[in-house]
Amino acid sequence: MGDIFTLEHLTSLVLLIMLQAVLGLDNLLYISIASKQAPEKEQSRVRTIGIAWAIVLRIALLFLLLQLIQWFQNPWFVIKDNEYFTGQFNFHSIIVLVGGVFIMYTALKEIWHMMHYNPELEASTGGTKSATQVIFLIILMNLVFSFDSILGAMALTDEFWVMATAIVVGGLLMIWLSGRVTAFLKKNRLYEVLGLFILFIVGIMLLSEGGHLAHIYVFGNPITPMTKTTFYFVITVLILIDIVQSKYQKNLRRSGSDQ
Repeated sequence: MGDIFTLEHLTSLVLLIMLQAVLGLDNLLYISIASKQAPEKEQSRVRTIGIAWAIVLRIALLFLLLQLIQWFQNPWFVIKDNEYFTGQFNFHSIIVLVGGVFIMYTALKEIWHMMHYNPELEASTGGTKSATQVIFLIILMNLVFSFDSILGAMALTDEFWVMATAIVVGGLLMIWLSGRVTAFLKKNRLYEVLGLFILFIVGIMLLSEGGHLAHIYVFGNPITPMTKTTFYFVITVLILIDIVQSKYQKNLRRSGSDQ
């Protein structure tokens, strides 16, 4: 057991679980928002099945990346000799770019839906997609979000079982937390707007990361990735704005009732 499980392996495992937890926050938010599109009675099952399948596929993707890392990183096609737009697109960059676009589309669609919210229509439809469709979306976006965590894991250790264990533990934590995040958003509906704008920024971050991976230049200017520091700073500012605005609205209501 000494060669199989060492202090180094334990340290790597703990770090990888923490990495999965940090990088999984935006994924968790997407799952909670996406599951609302399923019929209400199916939402808990949809989240559990979607994440469970995503765990299996993440481990399969990890195995593929370990075997075919060069194939994933080599350019698939190149756009050059163009003063307006150039780039070298590989599988990784394409997946991240497509994921970023889709997440931005999802956030904007839900924001538009909120602006035209009809409680009676919402109650009668009971969900805009079938459970199978939502499960598919959760699995798909889980794979998009998984690239960063898997590549980060590969940088920390070369032991497959350590990385696979961290993926399983991270997935189980996500299943446990997803229901609580969804319940919180249901009880505090106004925070859904904040969550959707955070999701929109996640999409922008993925687009910038995908553009950097593809070495995209627009009008001679390179696309630079949004750093995690910038991302969390923007999120913190959005949360503070929401808190201050909510407090201010309560004070206005209180002063109005006093009069």
